[in-house]
Amino acid sequence: MAMSKRRRATLSRRAQYVLLIVVALVLAFIADWAELRRSFFDVDTAREMFPSILTVAFKNTLLYTAFGFAIALALGLVLALMKLSSVAPYRWLATIYIEFFRGVPALLVFIAIDTAVPLAFGIAFDTASKAGVALGLAGGAYIAETIRAGIQAVPKGQVEAARSLGMSPFRTTVTVVIPQAFRIVLPPLTNELILLTKDSSLISVVGLTRAEYELTKFGRETLSQNPTLTPILVAGLCYLIITLPLGHLSRHLERRTGGKKVKAPESTEV
Repeated sequence: MAMSKRRRATLSRRAQYVLLIVVALVLAFIADWAELRRSFFDVDTAREMFPSILTVAFKNTLLYTAFGFAIALALGLVLALMKLSSVAPYRWLATIYIEFFRGVPALLVFIAIDTAVPLAFGIAFDTASKAGVALGLAGGAYIAETIRAGIQAVPKGQVEAARSLGMSPFRTTVTVVIPQAFRIVLPPLTNELILLTKDSSLISVVGLTRAEYELTKFGRETLSQNPTLTPILVAGLCYLIITLPLGHLSRHLERRTGGKKVKAPESTEV
């Protein structure tokens, strides 16, 4: 007698569970636990990283990310309004900027801020400014598209109602459209903040003093002194301390906005 679809689905799930358990047991038996402990869980190496990894690297990662996100958010809002403008040159400029910075690796932006800009314009940045400006320039292109989508998602009736009350186009945009757009795009903006947190590691391509290390650079330097992967694991856990709460916040905001989602453009990571 032929089995029902539900019965076949149940047997398929059970078979997959059994397969996963068998694979886990095989890996547990063949793994060299002593070597794994030495490579990934070297307590002495991990202990040497504290408290500097928190007081220096963790703090700098937060600083670079916050600075970059502030610039990216302000720049993204301006670019989004330019792209929606009725003035054609504004749309052209915004489109060129967005397509350019979405098309080049963020690493090149960091290198340009570190070397090309000082050579071309004689402008020197400190490390925090390099990180903030580079993250802001790269992230602003993605945030601009996110905000633009949010503005376009605001019901036209809201704009028409505001205009019928005698509000000017500028006041309507500032007091009606933008606040509603930001409520819609908060989840993807939170995701962009997570991406900027990870992209802050690219500042390691420029020369950093030990007081300027962020998590990735700190982990690499510790790794060069201790032939174990524990420093990378500890640095990764520090990143998770930042990104996991942000991911939870993004999901919470999605639920509060009633499931409205604005897909954030994919970020270019190196």
